[in-house]
Amino acid sequence: MRIIAGQWRGRNLKAPKGMTTRPSADRTRDTLFSMLMSRLGNFEDLAVLDLFAGSGALGLEALSRGAASCLFVEQDRDALNALKSNIAMLDAEDRCQVQSSSVFDLGPARRSFDLVLLDPPYAQNAAAVAIDKLNRLGWFAPSTLIAAETGHGEELIIKGFDQEDPRKVGRASLHLMRPESGA
Repeated sequence: MRIIAGQWRGRNLKAPKGMTTRPSADRTRDTLFSMLMSRLGNFEDLAVLDLFAGSGALGLEALSRGAASCLFVEQDRDALNALKSNIAMLDAEDRCQVQSSSVFDLGPARRSFDLVLLDPPYAQNAAAVAIDKLNRLGWFAPSTLIAAETGHGEELIIKGFDQEDPRKVGRASLHLMRPESGA
């Protein structure tokens, strides 16, 4: 697992020990970030939220491409160790905040984010539940772009969001959405 582009291109990342975390494949991340780049133009100065962060590969990729900051939310101890090690290895502590908790335990937002990345466990409907809850708690602005990875064939239907058709990449599906106007 490595950073694909930007300031840290080619740098290898640590993956968590054990089987509780499933890191996104390089090919899946490459496709996702191509999709994001075509919609955002660039990542400069974005505030990023990486939910179900695991090793932090998604948020660190965004930082490598110019995002200003990233809040990583992860609860698994092995994943947190890998995440913190990856942040330190990249000397990115000043642009990162790590919250050790379940995504489902987050309370009302202190601020909204420009880009939200989710890579939850497959086949548990976790992405839909998390997006719906965090939307109600003020984590998203009307312009927030949300990218979620699910298992191929999993539907991700969330009331109040404009969604693009998912893109299949290997065993994953990539979903992009924004809050509906007035939602």
